[in-house]
Amino acid sequence: MADIELSEEQGMLANSAGDFLQKHSSFEAVRQRLASDSGHDAAMWKEMAALGWLGVALPEQHGGADMPVGALVSLAEPMGRHLFASPFLATTLAGRMLAVGGSEAQQARWLPGIASGETIATVALTEPDGSWELGAPQLRAERRGGGYALRGSKTFVLDAAVADLVLISAELEGVPAVFAVERAALPDGALRREVLIDEARRGYRLDVDDFEVGADSRLDGDAPAALDHAYRLGALLVAAEMVGGTEGVMDLTLEYLRTRVQFGRLIGSYQALKHPMVDIMVVQEQARSLLHHAATIFERDAGLAEVALRMAKAMAGDCYTHAADRAIQFHGGTGFTYECHAQLFFRRAQFCEYSFGDSRHHRRRLEPLLLEEGCVWESAHRLVPGGLPGG
Repeated sequence: MADIELSEEQGMLANSAGDFLQKHSSFEAVRQRLASDSGHDAAMWKEMAALGWLGVALPEQHGGADMPVGALVSLAEPMGRHLFASPFLATTLAGRMLAVGGSEAQQARWLPGIASGETIATVALTEPDGSWELGAPQLRAERRGGGYALRGSKTFVLDAAVADLVLISAELEGVPAVFAVERAALPDGALRREVLIDEARRGYRLDVDDFEVGADSRLDGDAPAALDHAYRLGALLVAAEMVGGTEGVMDLTLEYLRTRVQFGRLIGSYQALKHPMVDIMVVQEQARSLLHHAATIFERDAGLAEVALRMAKAMAGDCYTHAADRAIQFHGGTGFTYECHAQLFFRRAQFCEYSFGDSRHHRRRLEPLLLEEGCVWESAHRLVPGGLPGG
């Protein structure tokens, strides 16, 4: 695979994240956060900010490190491996949308707080019908007085209860628009907790009816570009989390295979269990290659970057869901219990699979892209579906 680059800074970032999360995101810590109302550890958020994670891909003039957007993969991958859940994904998407679609004044107002960790942000981009096409929002906005009135609903608004800022997409006079709204300004009852399969996540539904916002809340830049960026970056970071999660669930399963004795032998010595683990390992490495290729060219040629990104998300989705399913099966009867950690990975895999497009969605978009580039579909098909049994 050509064009896979990892700078020294990105390598240091990945090592730092791995060490930090291994210490602070054990299975016991993950389960403790499951039982909390917010699912969010404020003390850890401050530590993440102190490490510079929240400003990695934000402009230097607003407190960020101005690293390539692809560098965020170095953080998302170990987060997936250690089942870490925080407002990182939501805040990162909001920050990058402001960097792409906000005016200088709007960036100066919000980005320094996001980079320092003082401002937690989220995005309200998903419609109740579950469409992954973010460029056609169904929530409506209309001009009213000196501002705007918003009417409609959004779902899967991550970490909204702890957010200070919410970026809401809407249709305004036939074109997409994005509004930056302080969460405290939302009407009472506008946010309602949703039940998600991944219990470590906190998602909310947003309902507004004639909710008036000021003229300065509308992002002054290119709203369609900001929405497209959020979609692509969301898919990239979720794919990274899935690649990391596959490694995490493999580690869990291998540890069990090395210690569980049945009929006087370690069960890991049986070929019927060895071969599936090797299959998963091979495809996981393929998924990682596709992921880092997509991260490397993310800000280069738009057409090739889209192909790489959709391949990475499709492959990562297949690999993670299959590995988590095998983990439950290989743990035997205990694998189907809540106490077994394998189900934590399975839940995360299901949540990630349907975030920013599932494997089937991305494959459907890949076919015309590959044909336009003059590629042979059969060759690409061998890369994308994953090569796993039943894949």
